Amino acid sequence: MRSATAYIGLGSNLGDRADFIDKAVHQLDSTESITVAAVSSMIETRPLSGAAGGNYLNAVVKIKTAVTADELYEQMVLIENSLGRTHGRKWAPRTIDLDLLLYGDEIIETAHLTVPHSEMHLRSFVLKGMCEFDGDLNHPVLKRSMRQLAERLNGADFARDAQRPQLVSVAGVIGVGKTTLAKSLAKELGCEMLAEAYDANPYLADVYADRKELAIDSQLYFLNSRVEQLNRDALEPGKVVITDYVFDKEMIYAARTLDADQFAVYKKRHAETASSVARPVLVIHLIESPQVCLDRIHRRNRPYEQRIELESLENLAGDYEKLFAGWRASPVIRLGAGEFNCLDESDVRWLANQVRCYSATS
Repeated sequence: MRSATAYIGLGSNLGDRADFIDKAVHQLDSTESITVAAVSSMIETRPLSGAAGGNYLNAVVKIKTAVTADELYEQMVLIENSLGRTHGRKWAPRTIDLDLLLYGDEIIETAHLTVPHSEMHLRSFVLKGMCEFDGDLNHPVLKRSMRQLAERLNGADFARDAQRPQLVSVAGVIGVGKTTLAKSLAKELGCEMLAEAYDANPYLADVYADRKELAIDSQLYFLNSRVEQLNRDALEPGKVVITDYVFDKEMIYAARTLDADQFAVYKKRHAETASSVARPVLVIHLIESPQVCLDRIHRRNRPYEQRIELESLENLAGDYEKLFAGWRASPVIRLGAGEFNCLDESDVRWLANQVRCYSATS
């Protein structure tokens, strides 16, 4: 009988948490046809989704096994039961929780078992444990390494929630291809695409022509239109919608274009309205060299954009990098220059599959 490598996530937030994890690992290792190869460090986390109970201790165990995935799952349930796990309400506190994360490179979908685990790519504490074993190990569905998946989370943990709008925001500097990608993704996913009211802004051409006194009007126009588009009450829960901007870029552009008095007015309005905006479940950050973006801007030949300078795009690119360096509101998929082609159907299909894995559709 062939041997398979599998990975199991362990968590406890009741009683002696470390002891429950140690006992679960010992029982796995004592089971016929299962050998524990390695155990990750333990990581403490708060309960997800505002669930009740104390903090969790979490770990990942790597095993070698000759049993099937179904047989392994059955053994895991037996271990949970022996350690006092009560099954029932989701997110309830538990003495021990065992999740089958990976079983070789198999993809399994049955009534009681999904492998790879459907949420593992949303959990930094899981991916950190996996990276201790092999950061280059590929996720069979997402086709990205554990290290790459961990980088998307920036140390945060997330839970999919079909009761909220499934907003996916494409971000990046002017000319990077946001609208092209957003349209292609929406078509592939069969969902709505919301475009920023760029050409509809009546002040924009004057602002590009250096009418600085109108900069506040332009920024407030953008702010109001985006608040209206992304209002939580305007977006349907459980439905994916793609935007060609991320709302948080508002502050980037306001800080770059407004003087001190205008910025004070803008910040007040922003503070009054931003809380009504739906947060994205996923951000896609398109990255391209500012010079390439400038060349595209010149080719598309919008008259009011022709005054944009390379230095301005370089500054904006730096602002976006700073924004997402500390981003913990959602996972971020970074697509660098030469890594992705918005016009390539296979690339768009791959990205659409990533979106499906990070969103929760009703």
